[in-house]
Amino acid sequence: MAYEYLKVDRTEGVLVLTLHDPPTRNALGREMSAELMQALDEYEESPDDRMLVITGTDPSFCSGANVRQMGERIQEEGQGGGATEESPARLPWGSMEAGLGRRRPDDFGGGAAMVPLRIHELQKPSLAAVNGHAYGVGMGVAISCDIRIASEQAAFAEAFVRMGLIPGDGSCWQLPRLIGLSNTFLMQYTGQAVDGNEAFRMGLVSRVVPHDDLMGTAMELATRLAHGATQSISLIKYLVQKSMYTDMKESLAMAHVAQEAARATEDHKEAVQAFIEKRRAEFKGR
Repeated sequence: MAYEYLKVDRTEGVLVLTLHDPPTRNALGREMSAELMQALDEYEESPDDRMLVITGTDPSFCSGANVRQMGERIQEEGQGGGATEESPARLPWGSMEAGLGRRRPDDFGGGAAMVPLRIHELQKPSLAAVNGHAYGVGMGVAISCDIRIASEQAAFAEAFVRMGLIPGDGSCWQLPRLIGLSNTFLMQYTGQAVDGNEAFRMGLVSRVVPHDDLMGTAMELATRLAHGATQSISLIKYLVQKSMYTDMKESLAMAHVAQEAARATEDHKEAVQAFIEKRRAEFKGR
């Protein structure tokens, strides 16, 4: 499929999706979001694509949501709904909870807001090669990937509050698990950016490399994983995510079931045979 806002490359089992809308610094608008969701579906369904890398066209990874489209939506919806002297605003939590009770589960999110969840739920591994600004939902895309490698020119910001908004991309769930409560509140209350080195110190990224080395480093790791036992990697991802909600006993129970599934794979049988024959295993992802 041809895309307008994505560049698609494949090599040795690695699918590289490059967010590509230079005039907006790769802002995640309606059109790019739709293309990205389609590409993620295709990635998950393709037996030949075994590892995903997401990056952006320099100098930005993803500058956030498309603000121009926000403006168009405001014009379409009109103004109003705010407090007046006769009808003062309620405290924010009460107002939010009143609205929550009137919504159906399928009403929430849409477009750019759903992209991080789709990435998080992929049954295959993903890596973000963050080459520049990852702001707002752009940061949400990055932290939804399983692994993040940043260039020295990368910058991360929970920029929602600077637009009078809240992080509506799932990062209120993700960030505390990655960097703790205090760092989460600091980033989300201020909207200020942190550079790649500070992101590494906080645990937001796994590695920081010179800008010119970013894609080489990312592709080296991605290719290694694509050539690995990707059925096992998928099960590992499932267990790690589920174990965040359980105690060790329940986690072990799930692990025992997953291990039985792993033992039934062709890759496990190949690994055992390769060990016996003293050669390198050739995994097929089956």
